[in-house]
Amino acid sequence: MDLPAVQGLSLLTGDVVPHPGDLVLAEVTVIGQHKRVELATGRRASLYIGDEVVLAYAGRYAPDQFEAEVPPDLSACQLVAGGGLAARVVTQHADMDAATELMPVGLIADSRGRVLNVRDGRIAARPPRPRLSTHPMTIVVAGTSMNSGKTTTVAAITHGLTAAGLRVGAMKVTGTGAGGDPFLFADAGAAEVLDFTDAGYASTYRVPVAKLAEAFTTLHGELAARGVDAIVVEIADGILQQETAALLREPVVAQRTGGMVFAAGDALGAVNGVTRLRELGLPVLAASGILTCSPLAVREAQSILDVPVYSPEDLGDASIARSLIDRIGPMVDIDRIAQMPVRLKASA
Repeated sequence: MDLPAVQGLSLLTGDVVPHPGDLVLAEVTVIGQHKRVELATGRRASLYIGDEVVLAYAGRYAPDQFEAEVPPDLSACQLVAGGGLAARVVTQHADMDAATELMPVGLIADSRGRVLNVRDGRIAARPPRPRLSTHPMTIVVAGTSMNSGKTTTVAAITHGLTAAGLRVGAMKVTGTGAGGDPFLFADAGAAEVLDFTDAGYASTYRVPVAKLAEAFTTLHGELAARGVDAIVVEIADGILQQETAALLREPVVAQRTGGMVFAAGDALGAVNGVTRLRELGLPVLAASGILTCSPLAVREAQSILDVPVYSPEDLGDASIARSLIDRIGPMVDIDRIAQMPVRLKASA
C-alpha cells in the first residue's frame, strides 16, 4: 500500500522535529523486547524485520520495562511499548531485552502538510455540571507502583458493582496507550470505558499536571454524561511517580473522588500508601493488590490498617463492591489539599 496516496496523506521527512502524539511511519530494523505490536482492532500482530508500521511518538515511564523520551529528530529510535509507541530508550529494567529498533521514514501529514497527532481524535469536553453532587459516585484506584494490581482491582470493582445492578463507567486517566486494560474493563462489565487516549494522549509521561487534570475532568464528565451510576478510575504507576503524585493533589480530582482503593505489592506498601493518601486528605475505602495473593501479607497489613484488605475475588462480589459505594462519605477537604506543600518535583 502506498501510504502517501491514501486519502491525500503525505510524509514529512528530513529536518523535522517530532512531538508527543505525532504519527510516524517507521521501518522495523531489529526485533528485540517487543516482538508484536497492537493493531487498532486490539490484535497483536507479529513483527518482522523490514515491516513498515504506523506508530505514535510518546515517552514512557515503566519501572519494570523502559523509560523513554521523544527524540528531537527522525533518527533511529525504539519501539518502547506494544501498544505502538516510538521513542528513544533512556533506561531499562535489567530483565528486559534490548528494545526493538526502528528507523523512522517520516511523519504522517495531511494534504496541507499538517502532522497527524493522536490528539486529533480526542473527545470534546462536556459543559461542567452545575453541582458536584450530581456526579456519579466515583472510586479511584492508585497503587505503589507498576504491576501492583491496580488494573485488576479496577476490573474487580467494576465487575462487583455491575453484579450489584449498577451501570458502571471505567476510565484510566494516566499511563501508556494500549488496548489491554480498556478491554479488560469492558470484559468485567463496564457499560462505558474511556482512557487517556480518548483525551488525546498516547502516553501521559511528562504531560503537565494541568493538562492531566483537564483530561481527568473531560473523561469523568463524558462518562457522567453517558448516564453511568458509578465510575471507577485507575491512576497508573505509583503514588511517588511525578504525574501521579501531582494529579492526586489536584482539587478537581479530589472534588470528584468519593473514595480511594489502594493497590500494593506487600503489607508495608499498603500501610504506607494508605497513610500517604490520608495525608493528602483523600478518603480510603480499602486496600487490595498483589499482596492479597499471600494470606500472610494480608494478615500483616490488616493488623495495622483500619480499612479492609480485599482480594480481587472479594471486590468482584456484589455485596462487597456495593459496600464501597455505601461507605463513600462527604466531600473531601479540597482546600487542605491545595494548601499542602509540594513534596515531589512537578512534571516538566
